[in-house]
Amino acid sequence: MQDIYLTGGYYKLRKALVTGASRGIGEAVALQLQNEGYQVYTPTHVELDLEDAMSIDAFCKKYSDITFDVLVNNAGINDIHMVEDITEQEMLSMMHINLLAPIRLIRGTVPNMKKQQYGRIVNIGSIWGVAGKAGRTVYAATKHGIHGVTQTLAVELAPYNILINTICPGYTLTALTRKNNTEEQIQEISSCIPMGRMAEPEEQAKAICFLAGEGNTYITGQQITVDGGYTSL
Repeated sequence: MQDIYLTGGYYKLRKALVTGASRGIGEAVALQLQNEGYQVYTPTHVELDLEDAMSIDAFCKKYSDITFDVLVNNAGINDIHMVEDITEQEMLSMMHINLLAPIRLIRGTVPNMKKQQYGRIVNIGSIWGVAGKAGRTVYAATKHGIHGVTQTLAVELAPYNILINTICPGYTLTALTRKNNTEEQIQEISSCIPMGRMAEPEEQAKAICFLAGEGNTYITGQQITVDGGYTSL
């Protein structure tokens, strides 16, 4: 880890790895961590193909001399189909990207976290891992699964001061949301949310970055839903 000398001593530059940071919530997380002074790594699909185990292993090996203090497993895909219409490839892609890739990245980054007795990991779940919605059979399975990973590793990693949590974002007003919905549809969805609006990506990022930050010293193994009260109805 790079050391920066400041008056009175050394300050360690924290490093963060954020997947799916090219847009939306991931981009907001990367920007906030940068603003908080982290050196943020946001690999492209070419450098890190989350559907390919060999690509993930190669990435972890390439950066094995770097200790990532923070890992945010944000990347994910959601192919929406009724259960009888889901293809084998769609099932495998969601399982690999949404569930197996985070496990593989944790496997590759945790050894260095253990050595320094510090780490913060945030897995991104979904409100569809909390509540049900038609067309999300496999997606929901992966999001339920990722919190199972969180709970298990909270127990396994706590002795090393490595905290891991799941954030479940609700409807969020990303560029993709605007692209895929008319303004009328956005208003209709917003009317079903107690807060009366969708979240901004930056609001999701605040919750994620708190759990990923040094201010979080004791919260681990938790699933926190950031949805404006939607799943409380």
